[in-house]
Amino acid sequence: MSANELAMTYAALILHDSGVEITAENLKKVASAANVQVKAYWPRLYERILAKNDIEKLVANVGTASAAVAAPAAAAPAAAPAAAAKPAAAAKKEEVKEEEEDTAQFDLFD
Repeated sequence: MSANELAMTYAALILHDSGVEITAENLKKVASAANVQVKAYWPRLYERILAKNDIEKLVANVGTASAAVAAPAAAAPAAAPAAAAKPAAAAKKEEVKEEEEDTAQFDLFD
């Protein structure tokens, strides 16, 4: 993420949290108050994007996979029977790794 994108993201979050309308002008004001120079098209771009999307939904779905990522997985049902046996083996490996992690004696300050 570029510095311009980051500045506009933080500006939008600040405006939203303050209950102020997210407009290009308000985004510019927040950025200039923070002494951040952004390219002229960023505030207008963010205004358009956030006018079409609910910012609370965007924040709530930050860690979720998008539908575009899930679509290829759904398109390969023929590989499912062969892959069904693999999760059991992977689960055993994960359990072993967890046990090894629990027995490790590591102290950051020693």
